[in-house]
Amino acid sequence: MAPASGLISDFLTYLEVERNRSERTVRNYDFYLKRFFGWAKDATPEKLTLDMVRQYRVWLNRYKDERGEPLKKSTQNYHLIALRSFLKYLAKRDIGTLAPEKIELAKMPERSVEFLDESELERLLEAPLKAQAGASPADGLLPPVRLRDKAILETLFSSGLRVSELAGLTREMINLKNEEFTVRGKGDKPRVVFLSNQARFWLKDYLAKRTDVDPHLFVSHDRAGKGRDSSGLTPRSIQRIVEHYAKAAGITKRITPHTLRHTFATDLLRNGADIRSVQTLLGHSSITTTQIYTHITDERLREVYDKFHGRRRKG
Repeated sequence: MAPASGLISDFLTYLEVERNRSERTVRNYDFYLKRFFGWAKDATPEKLTLDMVRQYRVWLNRYKDERGEPLKKSTQNYHLIALRSFLKYLAKRDIGTLAPEKIELAKMPERSVEFLDESELERLLEAPLKAQAGASPADGLLPPVRLRDKAILETLFSSGLRVSELAGLTREMINLKNEEFTVRGKGDKPRVVFLSNQARFWLKDYLAKRTDVDPHLFVSHDRAGKGRDSSGLTPRSIQRIVEHYAKAAGITKRITPHTLRHTFATDLLRNGADIRSVQTLLGHSSITTTQIYTHITDERLREVYDKFHGRRRKG
C-alpha cells in the first residue's frame, strides 16, 4: 500500500484540477489530513478503522489551541469532512480502506443569524458621510476614501456579496450602465448579483474621484503609489472598515461584512421573496445553507395565518 503522504498529494491535485476547488479549500484539506495522519502515526489507509476515527474524534474534542481554546464543533466536523472526502477518493481508485459513509458528523446546534434592524442599517450606511465634519457629498468635499467606504457599505447591502467576492472585484467587472454583474463565488461558480440605485450612485461618484490606474474596484488610498504592485483592499481591510463605521454609528453588537450579507437575505425574505430565490442570490449550493434564515419567514406565519385562515368565519 502506498504511504498516506503520496495519496494525500494525489488527492489535493485531484481537488484542484478535477474538482476545481479553491486554493483555500485545498490548503485546508491538506492541513486537516496531515493532522489526522500525524495523529495516526502515518497509518496506511488500509489500516484505518472506525474505532481509530472514534478515538480521533475524542482527541479533537479535547484539543486546545495555543490560546487554550477548544475547537468549535464546526471545525471538528471540517476535519472529518476532509477525511471522508479523502476516503471517497480512495474508493474511486479501488484502494481498500474504511468506508467513508461510516464516518458520521457531530450534530450541530442550530445557527443563529445576526443582522441589522432598519435603524441600525441606516445609521451604518450614513456613517461614512458623517465621519468628516464640514464635508458633505453635495459640496464635493468628501475625500475619495470616504466615498470608497460609502460605496463598499452600499454594495455589500445591495448585492449580498461575500467579503472575498467584494475584494476580488475589478473595475472592468462593473458596468454601471447595467444594474447587474457576474461574480464567481465558492467552487468558482458564477452567479448574477444586482446593484441598487444607491450603490450605483456611490460607486460612480467614487470612481470619478479616482486618479490611479489600479484595476481593483476598491483600493487602499493611503498606500497607493508606495511601491506596491497592487493597492487593492484585502478582505481583512474591508472587515476593519465595516467594524469602524459600525462603532461610529453607535452599534454595540459585533458587525462584520457577513452581517450585511445576512441583512441582505433578511430584507428579501421579509419583503416576500421566496427562499429558493434567496438561495440563488446568495450563491448557496444547497438549500440547507439558506434555511438558517427560516426564522425570518417564521415571523411572517402569524401574518399569513391571520390573512388566510378561517376568513369565512371572521366578523
